[in-house]
Amino acid sequence: MRRAALLLATMVLAAPATAQVCAGASASMARDGRVYGHLPYGDAPPDELVAAPAGFALNGCMVRRDMIPDLERLLAAAQGDPAVMGQLRALSCHRSIIRQASVFCREHPDAGGDPDATRAISVAPPGHSEHSTGYALDFAVRPANGCPDAEACMAATPAARWLVANAPRFGFEMSFPGGNKQNVKWEPWHWRWVGTSATAPGAARARFIFAKARAQFPANPAVDGARTIARVLPIVYVALPVWPAPEPKKKRRR
Repeated sequence: MRRAALLLATMVLAAPATAQVCAGASASMARDGRVYGHLPYGDAPPDELVAAPAGFALNGCMVRRDMIPDLERLLAAAQGDPAVMGQLRALSCHRSIIRQASVFCREHPDAGGDPDATRAISVAPPGHSEHSTGYALDFAVRPANGCPDAEACMAATPAARWLVANAPRFGFEMSFPGGNKQNVKWEPWHWRWVGTSATAPGAARARFIFAKARAQFPANPAVDGARTIARVLPIVYVALPVWPAPEPKKKRRR
């Protein structure tokens, strides 16, 4: 009996963890909680969400109260800079886990054999989106020439180039740069707020939420991009004895 219970416990511990995605389907979960490459995030408390500055959002936008001062400063700087060539707007801000499920589980024309894996290329599964934290938003910067490569075309716009050059000064960093080690699709429109410094009001909480992502999969451009080396081996000096010089060999007489 005891051996059977031990065997059952071993099987449970060895079984791979899974996460629910769409229509009762499940997906395998990595040891660090990632599903299809996306890290897990909880939902922001409703009482900490406030409306974004007036005129910023295209379809309504709620974000964490902590990020409002920096967001207002970023928008003011962009509005006063002719390099932006337009007004910065938001396409998507906080999305609850329930809302994320409805976005993720939409029909995909190229779903193929694994529709959830296909969806995850461009949308995070429910419970694994930075948008749920209330600290992330998508800027509504889109090219108007019908370019088929949305990422490259968006990144080439004046507004997107301005964000890359200036957003970190206001506490925002690009979560998913091109070629990121997290293997998440490049999203030049997606930025998360972590504060201008670790001591900025509210920044400690945002940085705690994104700590694993920032340590394992650094943003680019990033706020406080320098990384701390976790362990440095001490330098040890060893005193060596004085090595005696060899005596010259005596010439043999013949």
